[in-house]
Amino acid sequence: MQNQKRRAAIIVNGILFLIVLAWSIPTIGLLVSSIRFRNDIRTSGWWTTLPNQAWVATGNQLPIPDGQTRDQPITVTNSAGVATTASYDEWLDGVDMGDGSRLVWVGNLRRGQLEEYRQQWTMNTNFTLQNYEQVISGRQYQIQNIDGTTETVQGDDMLGAFLNSLTVTIPATIIPILIAAFAAYGFAWMSFPGRKILFILVVALLVVPLQIALVPILRDYGQIGLNGTFLGVWLAHAGFGLPLATYLLYNYISGLPREILESAFIDGASHFTIFIRLILPLSVPALASFAIFQFLWVWNDYLVALIFLGFNQQNEVLTIRIADMVGSRGQDWHLLTSAAFVSMIVPLIVFFGLQRYFVRGLMAGSVKG
Repeated sequence: MQNQKRRAAIIVNGILFLIVLAWSIPTIGLLVSSIRFRNDIRTSGWWTTLPNQAWVATGNQLPIPDGQTRDQPITVTNSAGVATTASYDEWLDGVDMGDGSRLVWVGNLRRGQLEEYRQQWTMNTNFTLQNYEQVISGRQYQIQNIDGTTETVQGDDMLGAFLNSLTVTIPATIIPILIAAFAAYGFAWMSFPGRKILFILVVALLVVPLQIALVPILRDYGQIGLNGTFLGVWLAHAGFGLPLATYLLYNYISGLPREILESAFIDGASHFTIFIRLILPLSVPALASFAIFQFLWVWNDYLVALIFLGFNQQNEVLTIRIADMVGSRGQDWHLLTSAAFVSMIVPLIVFFGLQRYFVRGLMAGSVKG
């Protein structure tokens, strides 16, 4: 029996380790790419920052043989006296000489040279924080191209979009949690006409697609002047998040010990006092669990922000700013990865800061009896 339990634990932990590894590798690659120079990220993968075998130039340069033509094989002898015959195009790609070296034709057919390479253990540790400076600030920067020329580029100024995302996300997380907590307490511990019907309606709203509600809300916002405002986005996210928040908090609050509330009622406490003094402190795990969900949804939201805020640079959030960067800087992977990691920092802090409540808040109230 013990062996079976041990074997099952090993299998489960092994599967979980593989899942964590599969999710961690892209994140590590994103982080490493975000601190590499532009020329390095264009010419090699992020894994070259780890110890690996690669072709490294030895510094030996051989002259181009005279009298060669493009359509005839070319025979070259390296510094060790090893001769190899290959076509001109093959020499351009690099030809293994058979003694552990490789010769690469650099230049054209008439003017050029042969560079000698050998495989060595190496790692590219050439890192920089300039990518983050260029992404966050709006200053101009001098960058050097592979051919040695320099050019001046404008920074992307993501600091404003970062602050806008915080401005949208924090109220859009707090508002539905407070309203849903009051509603969940009422459904769980208060008796009033139509309570079951109202709760069924709240649960039924969980299946309403977000997309079908956007156009009617946008039309109403246009009539009352909420389009392009943070208040409109707060209300939209609060409305879409309330059904799930109410359902999750109801499961938790209804599972709290009845004796605690009865003692408070006997002592003369009102529903509001019980809610503030007892329910909220005891419901911290459930509140934190939904806060993680809501924060991540709002922070990573693109559709609602695009519809209700538009492309107004004064109010644009990180998701819209990064989407704009993909269109304008599609080849600048060093900047896109830096921008992506900037957008990941706050969600990671929120998740790891509240993770101890996460599972406890979701599981509490799921088992009765």
